[in-house]
Amino acid sequence: MFKTFYIFLIIALFSFSSCKNREDKELAEWVDKGALVVDVRTPNEYEKRHFPGAVNIPIDSLPLRVDELGPKDKQIILYCQSGGRSLRAKTFLEEEGFSQVRDAGRIDRLFSAVSK
Repeated sequence: MFKTFYIFLIIALFSFSSCKNREDKELAEWVDKGALVVDVRTPNEYEKRHFPGAVNIPIDSLPLRVDELGPKDKQIILYCQSGGRSLRAKTFLEEEGFSQVRDAGRIDRLFSAVSK
């Protein structure tokens, strides 16, 4: 029984890793194609460190500034510090009709995906 469990666990971990690698590759491709990168952290967090070219639209301001994002079919990448705010922003934008939105999650993940 334990052998079956460990085999399942290894397969699950490999699948998760493979999925993350595909997502990271897609993030890098979108950045290369000129996707709009949006930092949904606070202005203070943004000032300390941000992804080059990213626009700072804090999550709390997003509903008031949604028109700044451009057309609803534009490629948009969202990130924050830990992934929670960017996921909320993605959900909000999809509810508003944006169709090309990716959640990079943590800022470090976006830097890592683009540097591969």
